[in-house]
Amino acid sequence: MLLGGFQRFSLSDFPGRSCAIVFTQGCNFRCPWCHNASLIPGSPRAETAFSEDLILGFLASRAGMLDGVVITGGEPTVQHDLPDFARRIKSLGYAVKLDTNGSLPRMLSRLLGAGLVDYVAMDVKAPLGRYSALAGIQAPTEAIAESISLIAGSGVGHEFRTTLVDGMLSESDIPAIRSLLPPGSKHRIQTYRCPVAPLYESGPAFAHAAARASLTGDAGNETARRAG
Repeated sequence: MLLGGFQRFSLSDFPGRSCAIVFTQGCNFRCPWCHNASLIPGSPRAETAFSEDLILGFLASRAGMLDGVVITGGEPTVQHDLPDFARRIKSLGYAVKLDTNGSLPRMLSRLLGAGLVDYVAMDVKAPLGRYSALAGIQAPTEAIAESISLIAGSGVGHEFRTTLVDGMLSESDIPAIRSLLPPGSKHRIQTYRCPVAPLYESGPAFAHAAARASLTGDAGNETARRAG
């Protein structure tokens, strides 16, 4: 897995669960308003890259204290080894939430069919006729529609999300977006806010903090301090 960021603790990113968040590196969209633009390139910078084993080691040390792990990005489904990574996380006893743009329904089908995700949040960026402008590429609208259907029929907890970006999307677009979604599926509208700094740690910074906490026996308090 190519991993570009990590957040040790959140109470707001996995419905009903405390969680850690893994940020994968690389995305097949080029949204002009991307919240995590540093995660778009397919290879992380050396100063931000994460070791998969480092993150899994941290998660093993928090088993019983955290309930779940969110895999976000970037776009996680572009990575061929995502199922193996999710399986390793679930083997530690965690529920897994996947954030996705829905562009790769075949990978979604693999994950859902193998029972490797417990919750899916899919971004539905625009009415299909305007999708390419919001995605920054020639959007695969048939794949988007397939993913919506796949997720809604999976029996797994899920939600669809739309971000209102000033000048690109407005309240008047919402009915057309909602017409794409099956009845009964949750649709959450969020307003875009420009981030002032990344919401995740870089690899070397996390490794240094984790080593320091291990040496001082302060691993549990380290997470509590950052959460506060």
